[in-house]
Amino acid sequence: LKSPPISFLSIRRIKLYHNIMSETEISQNPQDLIAHLLREKKRSRELFDQNESDSSFHIPSITLFKLNVKIGDEYKAVKDLPQPVPSKASSQSNKLPSKSAKKTEEKGVKLVGEEKKSVGVSVVDGDSFDPNAEEIAVEETEITKQLNSIPSSQQKRESTSLIIFQGEKDGNQNSNAPSKTKALALRNPYAEEKPEWHAPWKLGRVISGHLGWVNSIAIDPTNEWFVTGSADRTIKVWDLASGQLKTTLTKHIGTVRGLVVSDRHPYLFSVSEDKQIFNWDLECNKIIRHYHGHLSGVYCAALHPTLDLLVTGGRDSSVRVWDIRTKAAVFVLTGHTNTVATVGTQGTDPQIISGSADSTIRYWDLKMGKSAQTLTHHKKGIRSLTLHPDEYSMASASPDNIKHWKFPEGRFMKNFGGHNAIINTLSVNRDNVMISGADNGSMYFWDWKTGYNFQRLQTVAQSGSLDAEAGILCSTFDVSGSRLIVGEVDKSIKIYKEDDNATELSHPMDDWRTQQALVSKKY
Repeated sequence: LKSPPISFLSIRRIKLYHNIMSETEISQNPQDLIAHLLREKKRSRELFDQNESDSSFHIPSITLFKLNVKIGDEYKAVKDLPQPVPSKASSQSNKLPSKSAKKTEEKGVKLVGEEKKSVGVSVVDGDSFDPNAEEIAVEETEITKQLNSIPSSQQKRESTSLIIFQGEKDGNQNSNAPSKTKALALRNPYAEEKPEWHAPWKLGRVISGHLGWVNSIAIDPTNEWFVTGSADRTIKVWDLASGQLKTTLTKHIGTVRGLVVSDRHPYLFSVSEDKQIFNWDLECNKIIRHYHGHLSGVYCAALHPTLDLLVTGGRDSSVRVWDIRTKAAVFVLTGHTNTVATVGTQGTDPQIISGSADSTIRYWDLKMGKSAQTLTHHKKGIRSLTLHPDEYSMASASPDNIKHWKFPEGRFMKNFGGHNAIINTLSVNRDNVMISGADNGSMYFWDWKTGYNFQRLQTVAQSGSLDAEAGILCSTFDVSGSRLIVGEVDKSIKIYKEDDNATELSHPMDDWRTQQALVSKKY
């Protein structure tokens, strides 16, 4: 019978065992075995240790190591505190230390006062203490050693503590007296801030003419007329000053969901649930371009402020970027998992913002053609976005809350709390007045800076309509910001304006402190 082949690994193990046995003969005494293992451990550490200068192979315990890290993190900044200001009682007392104190000093222990028993931490204050009190000797522990081993970042530096308590000379503590500090008081970022006063708004005109819900409104950059799109599949152009109908555009075969007027071309863009995107030439009131590509209804549209790009979003969960002149789809931005209900554009990054029914807001990188950031703070679908015309921020509306965001990092600022309804529209003007309209017909007017709700209105359905049709679907401010145009479920268009006779005395802000609690700074 042939013996089984010996593997290369087995040969190496035999040689290693032979070398070990040849170097030393392990006896039956366990101490020799332990000494041999420690010697081999030292050799391995010297061979493989990255820090060659460290010849020690003693590893401290994990508990002591964790304690060292925690102490260094907590007390490194305040290790070197300023010298205490001697009080009269302590300066006049020059009592010699007792014999027990001398003995403890020789043994390397530290003397601390009876009221200063915190080990290894210097307490700096000016409180006077009884010089005749018995001094207590406390042995120096491992914590003190770790604190003393922390390297000093600055030899003679002032205290980094916020408040240095000076104490009372007479020994009496007065809680009502103002504390004397050497540092400036830090401003509380969540302190109450008084909102700016805004004049209340009132209904100015009611316009009728549509035969269906008014789903979209767009204002002319010249502030002379505005257009509305309705569920009756028509687009109507109205005179802003008189409210008279100027013309009606009919070509869509589905509900018109979005309108946008170009401020650089005589163009009007309309999107509809029939998957169509039309480019209207307002000089001849005809369609000059079609944009094909959406797989389902198109719900929103926006124009880039500096580039000839049209951005649309729809029920196919995609955001599409179109070249106005060539009708080509520049990008198909995918990432949302539900209907894209609102889009916004601006000249700086993020240049495209979209809100979807999947409860997320996405910032899109127009250069790379992909999502740059996703905001997931909302718990329900987003139906409306609004960008401040002057400030580098925006607001988003959802049934759970209205949230204020800061560009470009998408930092959450605050909540506009209190409008407990399904919010369909948001609009803001240059006077920092924001309006939110809901499906139950309620309109809330907010101060943009502080989130104060200074007015609440309830729309009334026009005669011949049901009470359930008192809902707000769309809104926009005119170019001046002095008039608000609202489209409603009862097929009417309402124009609101500020009350010119209102003053701060006639309409005071008495409840702004109470409402400040609703403006949550948290997630």
